[in-house]
Amino acid sequence: MVSTSDPNELKQVILLRMDVGMGKGKMVAQGSHASLDAYLDALSKTPAAAHKWHEGGMRKVALKVESEKELVSLFQAAKDYELPCALIIDAGHTQLEPNTKTAVGIGPAKAELLDRFTGQLKLL
Repeated sequence: MVSTSDPNELKQVILLRMDVGMGKGKMVAQGSHASLDAYLDALSKTPAAAHKWHEGGMRKVALKVESEKELVSLFQAAKDYELPCALIIDAGHTQLEPNTKTAVGIGPAKAELLDRFTGQLKLL
């Protein structure tokens, strides 16, 4: 279980699919897209929290998901809860088929809240 000692601390989680065979560089790129897009969503939804997270060191955790179904389910749960989030769909120029869902960024948001959705996932 991924948790933090301060439940009010802001963090971001990056979810990456393990079943599509991305190389390390591809995972970093997809995770970066997810982080940035979720942050941009946070700037429009929760600007004060986004700025506080940015100024506070931008804590983030990369986690594994095992399937597209799991990735999309967690993305939808975050959306339903109105958390800042982003689903990344690869263009298919390098390692993956076009339109492969690769990563999700959720947050920044309170760590305790994110742990409700993602606390059962393993660290990357």
